Amino acid sequence: MLTKDLLRVSRAGGGYRPRFAGPDDAAVADRVLDAYRDAVGAERATLTDALTDVERDSPDFKLVRGFAKLVERDATFEVRAPVEPRTARNVAFAAAEDVGVVTEAERDAAIADAADRLDATPDDVRSSLHADRESREVLVDADARWDADGLVAQYNLSLAQTALFDATEVRVRTDDPRSLVLAIKRLGLLYEVRSTEDGVGREVVLTGPDALFRRTRRYGTRFARVLRAVVDRDDWRIEATIDDRGTERAMTLSDADPLRAPDADPVADVSYDSGVEREFAARFDALDLDWDLVREPDLLDAGEHLMVPDFAFDYRYADVRVYFEIMGFWTPEYVEKKLAQLDATDVELLVAVDESLGVGDEIETRDHRAIPYTGSVRVKDVVDALREFEAALEADASRDLPAELTPTADVVALDDVAAEYGVPVEAVESRAVPEHELVGRTLVRPAVLDALGTEIEAGMALDAAEAVLADHGLTETSAVLAALGYRVEWEGLGGGVVREKGS
Repeated sequence: MLTKDLLRVSRAGGGYRPRFAGPDDAAVADRVLDAYRDAVGAERATLTDALTDVERDSPDFKLVRGFAKLVERDATFEVRAPVEPRTARNVAFAAAEDVGVVTEAERDAAIADAADRLDATPDDVRSSLHADRESREVLVDADARWDADGLVAQYNLSLAQTALFDATEVRVRTDDPRSLVLAIKRLGLLYEVRSTEDGVGREVVLTGPDALFRRTRRYGTRFARVLRAVVDRDDWRIEATIDDRGTERAMTLSDADPLRAPDADPVADVSYDSGVEREFAARFDALDLDWDLVREPDLLDAGEHLMVPDFAFDYRYADVRVYFEIMGFWTPEYVEKKLAQLDATDVELLVAVDESLGVGDEIETRDHRAIPYTGSVRVKDVVDALREFEAALEADASRDLPAELTPTADVVALDDVAAEYGVPVEAVESRAVPEHELVGRTLVRPAVLDALGTEIEAGMALDAAEAVLADHGLTETSAVLAALGYRVEWEGLGGGVVREKGS
């Protein structure tokens, strides 16, 4: 974005139209880039003089200053002085008080006195006194990321973003609404997806900061950054309502305008709309459940609108997805819109509801499970709700499971058998496995246990016993030794010894 004082717009006919730079302005952009390159090693005043010359030759000084504002973000300035400027001033002023400076000669005497105190030369003191003024800063690097054409493209994008900063509502039509919605959610903006008036496609409607409580620069900046998620699409159109110093004006942008994103956009980074979502995701992922958590899964039909739930839970043993939406603090109008969306959504949906909203009962009447929360969503409450789905899913998954299971392997983990049949482990545990014995969480043929009975004996070191078990594909040492009638006797930090139970 640019600063507001550099905004160039046309208000002809009561509209609001950014005055974009054109191909002919690339020559101006190139002169600005050259001014920075040529001023490397010189003071800022030299750069300012060079840019002033460009302004005199340009039809609009704001265009030149806009280019310069963007280039300067990649420039590095530093203070260069033989003596630290603040120290030089303090010592020089103290010396001046001692001398009582009135004449030029007295000034020179004060400077000489200060130089003696600083172990420097008078010229060093003179050049250092005001070296930290902005005009005296030295340009040490001006490695701009753009060439002239790229600078023009960045300028046009920044100009449009600056115009959007004062928008109260933005309506976006794009050929890829899902990626746009995901970018909007990551920016933490209020939005809805609705059908277009002509019935062709959908449009994403963003509510600007004025529609909340008060305008904030943070929200306005994010609002403008949405443009980056749009401009590189093949087919898009933006209609915005702009608060132009108290007057509402309409601004329209489209793929026909000279707008593109010339560099990478950080909007695509993975993030969360709120700390509540981030905390919930971290705590849920730490659990070993039969559900995989998916962030921002799909666009769902919700009558005339679309919605993107915050999460989905995918069941590992069946093609089943349960959606999860977290309703935090929203305006009353947004709550009503969200309830209408839930009413029109025909999916399995859990909704965590901030208790301050007081709409839990209304969600329940829409056949969705409401999970109240205050401050943070309790993972246990969500897991309990998923367990209700699991009961029915396990019954369905187990319906075709044979009453008796006959694994071919001599040693096989319950988890592996469940994965082979595509059912939960609990379903396998409910079936008979006549050719195996259950040892811990592993099915073992009796012949394997008999063989182990001859290879393991009392008094054997634990690590030697574990090596024997590993040869047979067994890792649950305590469970297998218990099945053979042994226990482990620990000998301090030196390891363990196999003993018979009861000894």
